[in-house]
Amino acid sequence: MTMRPDDHRRKWDKNEYEKLAAERLLNQVAPKEEEPVQRENLKRRDYKVDLDSKLGKSVVINKNTPTSQSGGYYCNVCDCVVKDSINFLDHINGKKHQRNLGMSMKVERSTVDQVKERFQQNKKKMEEKQKDYELERRLREAKEEEDRYKEHRKEKRKERKRKAEDTDFESGGMPDDMVAIMGFSGFGGSKKNS
Repeated sequence: MTMRPDDHRRKWDKNEYEKLAAERLLNQVAPKEEEPVQRENLKRRDYKVDLDSKLGKSVVINKNTPTSQSGGYYCNVCDCVVKDSINFLDHINGKKHQRNLGMSMKVERSTVDQVKERFQQNKKKMEEKQKDYELERRLREAKEEEDRYKEHRKEKRKERKRKAEDTDFESGGMPDDMVAIMGFSGFGGSKKNS
């Protein structure tokens, strides 16, 4: 390395900088290789999402109202408030919420046996629903038959009552033996032998 007066370019001492780089590498702490967090695969909810409890209700909100009771839907896992039901459903099905629950967005692949088992379960449920439906239909038909019978009896009672009123009207509302003692038997329209 010549230092000529007309050479104004800066010159670097390579040996000195190599020593500095080696020292820096020695002093530098090796980063800890952390194991990636193992999360569960995505699975079905075992609870029903309550969207209807606040439907149509008015709530007074002031400065002191806790966020869980303020307007909208509160997620206690993520500690956030979502303003409407559609966004709340998007939130609880979303990546951030699932991560906070400790799940990844990966879904476990089903085997053929699991699928067959699920078909059998669904088939049993459908058969039970069919049995329940048949039972309900039979109960409904029995009730309708009973109602028809009651209506028929009611009509017969009304008819008997109407006939009794007609005979009372003809006798003027008095018993037959009283009418016979008094000596008149009506207005002469029909002949009665008592």
